[in-house]
Amino acid sequence: MDERRMVRVSKYLAKHLRHEPERIGITLDDGGWVEVDVLLKAAARHGFPIAPEELAHVVAANDKKRYVLQDGRIRASQGHSVPVDLGLPVTEPPATLYHGTVGRYLAAIREQGLRPMNRHHVHLSADRETAERVGGRRGVPVVLVVDAGAMHAAGHEFRLSANGVWLADQVDPAFLRFPG
Repeated sequence: MDERRMVRVSKYLAKHLRHEPERIGITLDDGGWVEVDVLLKAAARHGFPIAPEELAHVVAANDKKRYVLQDGRIRASQGHSVPVDLGLPVTEPPATLYHGTVGRYLAAIREQGLRPMNRHHVHLSADRETAERVGGRRGVPVVLVVDAGAMHAAGHEFRLSANGVWLADQVDPAFLRFPG
């Protein structure tokens, strides 16, 4: 499978497993899962056929491990804007986590902190490099340092997705360190 096709399939999956399942006529269960056969048939009806081998390759080769295949079902690891409960347990985070963004959002973040916006959670990275890559998708990256240890001690909950992304309901400005 060539790289362009892999990216197209991955983006198609993200759109329909995280944000708009109804657009192709699928329904995610409470945990965000859908039967692989149901997804493949719906994609074909929608004019975007995906071979089972392509789907398996995208899931296995995706550098961010965005999707999970299990027992003939598939779901996105995190990042949903549709109601799902991933069933992730509350987990104690490392002392420091990171968030990648761009400069144009800093004023709002300084005032309001990190909010999930149209998703269920704020996404945090365990390392600065990953946060830099995330922020770099929208321009020149700015990496914020999150005092996750202090947040946890203050009663905030964290969850760890299957692909290593840390999830929090929000991050107040008091727990953020800004560059410069």
